[in-house]
Amino acid sequence: MLFGLSLAFSVIDFFQHLSSLEHTTVSNKILYIFYIWQEALRLLYPLAIVFALIITHISMVKHNNLSAFFSFGYTKRDIVKPFLLVATFIYLVFAMLSMSSFSYAKEKAYAILKNRSYDYNVDDIFFKYQDTFVYMKKLYPVEKSIEDITIFKVKDKKVLYTIHAPYALYNGTSWEAKDAIVKRHNYINSKLQSYSKEHKDSIETLKGYKPKIIRSIYDGEALSSIDAYNTYKLLSNEGINTDKLRAILYSSLIVPLFSIAMVLILFFKMPYLSRMSNQGVVIASSLGATFIVWGLFYGFVQIAFSKSVSAEIILITPTCLLWLYAIYIYFKKP
Repeated sequence: MLFGLSLAFSVIDFFQHLSSLEHTTVSNKILYIFYIWQEALRLLYPLAIVFALIITHISMVKHNNLSAFFSFGYTKRDIVKPFLLVATFIYLVFAMLSMSSFSYAKEKAYAILKNRSYDYNVDDIFFKYQDTFVYMKKLYPVEKSIEDITIFKVKDKKVLYTIHAPYALYNGTSWEAKDAIVKRHNYINSKLQSYSKEHKDSIETLKGYKPKIIRSIYDGEALSSIDAYNTYKLLSNEGINTDKLRAILYSSLIVPLFSIAMVLILFFKMPYLSRMSNQGVVIASSLGATFIVWGLFYGFVQIAFSKSVSAEIILITPTCLLWLYAIYIYFKKP
């Protein structure tokens, strides 16, 4: 079901953007479909989990499998456990994928659509680092290098020193500014009197700032869960707003848990004897409820990304409320 939904999503998206892709190569068109398919998997797997539960439950009712289980002494709590195990396993697989380059599929597809390189260069970046400010003329994500970097140390509206280097290289954990010039400003009674220059072959700076993190600070592109968490730690220490980063983390790791809660709710709410209800009505109402909940959470994620409402309020609170209701039903029903 998941592969069917995601492939349908990919094909529809491809034909929607066919005019923008007509000048690209065949290989790029195939790559575009592949990346959109990955994005569809990430987006639709919670929906597929619940749909699979609905279809399986209907099939078991139709063939009187549930009645047979009940006659052998099994309860609904016993029967629902395999469903929960499978749903949890699928969630954990995609949670792990969200920590990898899988999260950048949509961004890669967008780069093909715009006929540009995924790791395109970024110009004129300015941000705060610890108690300094950093300016980069150009960032090269592929080469993991920076052209023309300047670091300013400002205190009480005075520039205490500047570090300028023609280029810097990423060594895996931090950046090494090469052939750097350190200019120190000397003040007397808040007035600049003189400055001194010092040459350094290499200065280590921007510890923990991966090229992807720096680029994200500039253009707000998507991040994997790991990169989002590392960026959150870095920016929170700088006192910079981290609403979108928290929204990325919650949307990848917390929001999809609603599907497991829906598995519990629907399993206990759906009738277990075919003669007790109209199966068409049951299927329609179950699918409708699933679409509504999924659509609400998708909307909540977009609101969280816009930073208009706190991610904790708009994402974690509804998920917790749904889970509280699911747990209530689980322990209430025999």
